[in-house]
Amino acid sequence: MTQLRIVLVDDHTLFRKGLAELLEREGEIKVSAITGSPAEVADLLRQHHPDVLLLDLNIGGTDGIMVMQELRGAGFLLPVLILTVSESEDDLARALRNRANGYLLKSMEPDEVVDAIERAARGETVVAPGMTAKLVRLLDSKSNATPSLLDTLTHREREILSHLALGESNKAIARQLDISYDTVKLHVRHVLAKLNLSSRVEAAVFAVENRLASPGGEKR
Repeated sequence: MTQLRIVLVDDHTLFRKGLAELLEREGEIKVSAITGSPAEVADLLRQHHPDVLLLDLNIGGTDGIMVMQELRGAGFLLPVLILTVSESEDDLARALRNRANGYLLKSMEPDEVVDAIERAARGETVVAPGMTAKLVRLLDSKSNATPSLLDTLTHREREILSHLALGESNKAIARQLDISYDTVKLHVRHVLAKLNLSSRVEAAVFAVENRLASPGGEKR
């Protein structure tokens, strides 16, 4: 099995070293580099070409989301998982709004973090189990959007949306619908744009709240 390579950024030395050891002990993860300095992150990404970046929300007084924004602006498009002790809905919203691929809590078990890394590497967006209820509340206004938004979706786009609600990757959706991976990616972009959503997580919550979570995209 090919190990997923990650770069871990956290300003607490004992925590980052301990987490790195725990993740590597699971076997599926290779921690290519660790650092507590935001200034080193871009160089480490260029040097190691990781599959996923695990980034602390607060790094020695520096905002991790701003670090992520700078990396995106510099052309680093790899999945970024925000790692934090904060259970604030505002922090969660800000992370997802700024194109984080996930929001993880430091209280999560190592195997849960490994699963989140694997899912992010597959193109999914992951939120810590403890934040799910807050995510639903946060997105409640969007998930109860006017029917006219749903009416803008084609039948195929509704099918795609229903599969997103099940947390399926683009590859899995392509296989089930017998269409190409690139076609799925295009449909996902169209769904997000038409529903004015910014991530797969928001699309999944939208689908569940609007009872579109059954394959086929029909309301139950």
